[in-house]
Amino acid sequence: MLETEIRLYNSLTKTKEIFRPLRRGLASLYTCGPTVYQYAHIGNLRTYIFEDILKRTLEYAGYRVKHVMNITDVGHLTSDEDEGEDKVEVAAKREHKTVKEITQFYAKSFQNDLKQLNIESPAKYAWASRYIQPQIKLIQQLEEKGYTYQTADGIYFDT
Repeated sequence: MLETEIRLYNSLTKTKEIFRPLRRGLASLYTCGPTVYQYAHIGNLRTYIFEDILKRTLEYAGYRVKHVMNITDVGHLTSDEDEGEDKVEVAAKREHKTVKEITQFYAKSFQNDLKQLNIESPAKYAWASRYIQPQIKLIQQLEEKGYTYQTADGIYFDT
């Protein structure tokens, strides 16, 4: 099937632009998934409904879609200022369970929510805890190339 032209809004240029994938016929989506420390609510699920509509639109337009969604199972702090305790660890203490029990339980609940809403599952879930070492290596490579800057609370990508 030939691809149908799709235009998407580019928030950087503030214009609608023709979607051009990096590889002809393949649209790759990497989307933010849940932090698995509590049940998802309708505000959370709205995001996944949009992602599903985009994915299905791309498929309808003739693209093969490779969809990867992250699952944040570590490192999401309780404060918007990147301070405080890890939300998953707080939930584990609250429910008298291990971090793994918490993340597995709420991830399964999330996947059930997707099924109930007829949202197609991604091809792959990328669990944050499984990518810590590769992320550290990437940060080191970015530092070596001069693409980062450091503050008292961390290393940031220099945009």
